[in-house]
Amino acid sequence: MTLPPCPTEAIVASVRALVACPSQGGIDPPDRVLATGLAIARALGLDAEVVDGLALVATVPGGRPGPTWVLDACIDTAPVGDRSAWTADPFGGEMRDGWLVGRGTSDSKMGVALFLHLAAALKAKAADLAGTLVVLADADEHTGRFGGIKAFLDRRPDVAGVMIGYPENDAVFVGARGFWRAAIDVFGVAEHSGYPNPAPRNAVVKAARLIDRLAVTPLPAPPPGDDFPRPPKLTVTMVEGGAGYAMVPDRARVSVDVRLTPAFDAAAAAAHVQGIVAALDRDMDHARPSAVVPVDSWPAYRLAPGTPLADALVAGATRATGQPVPPQVCGPSNIANLLASRGIPATCGFGVTCRGVHGADEAARVADVPMVWTAYASAVLRLMGT
Repeated sequence: MTLPPCPTEAIVASVRALVACPSQGGIDPPDRVLATGLAIARALGLDAEVVDGLALVATVPGGRPGPTWVLDACIDTAPVGDRSAWTADPFGGEMRDGWLVGRGTSDSKMGVALFLHLAAALKAKAADLAGTLVVLADADEHTGRFGGIKAFLDRRPDVAGVMIGYPENDAVFVGARGFWRAAIDVFGVAEHSGYPNPAPRNAVVKAARLIDRLAVTPLPAPPPGDDFPRPPKLTVTMVEGGAGYAMVPDRARVSVDVRLTPAFDAAAAAAHVQGIVAALDRDMDHARPSAVVPVDSWPAYRLAPGTPLADALVAGATRATGQPVPPQVCGPSNIANLLASRGIPATCGFGVTCRGVHGADEAARVADVPMVWTAYASAVLRLMGT
């Protein structure tokens, strides 16, 4: 089947309309941006609805029976951060030398707009398609709660595979490291900071020593034969403690993020961190043992060679770029890890070239839109039997 032509200008107009609706995760309620997305979808002739106030879902049923395939892109964004660091209005959608600038332009409102327009173009060919195509624009992604995708899956657990429109296009990402996150509470003894005690049991001092040990203790080497292309990684991400200048802190909290691989899983991460904490407790005589409090964890994943979903997008990306596009594993975990934990195959990235993601002056390169369109149009048509 001939690929539908890419309506680049219309896609960019839709992106600008979405960018004009602030949807910073944890800051802005998603109602306005979801309503805007719904209006775009319906103007394109799509059957669309908002699910649980957290996700926009547009559905294109094929003319023949078959599985359900999903094109997904998050419709919420990272926070803007320091406005003074921006040289453009974060919600203005300004064009600069071929780049569309604004929060969410690349991560991932370009994906939302492109997928909606692609679904509308494929609707005209629906009689020849096998299965169902769903476009999902999910909110609550940048909070880390992933409420939008979860609300969708509660209603549609029968998904055969998901392609996520994250930016960048030097590879098709078919896997990602997982994560294990925990808060570590360390304890001291509260007293006035002016007392003459030469060695107060200070929880913040203990936390500092813990941070040092976490940083310098190497993670285990991968076992022989391990071919996962990215190593595990431990990062201290937050420190909290103290209640003012005049008090020795009796409690402090250190937050850690450990990136997982198939060989270094959540149990291994917990054992590594707990070993360091136990050794520190033995070395420092404080009021009570430290406590490691697990917060959340997703496993690492990688699609097996020959997975239809991955093969379809790799072939589509190769067609779009005119050169081989390799399947790779990315470092950050994402919605695809959640999907993998539910047994749903997912790719987690092929999109427009980006800059400033989660930083100032986020931008997406408009010239890449036809290429990305070709990649996903080719993939969908291959999966849906044409």
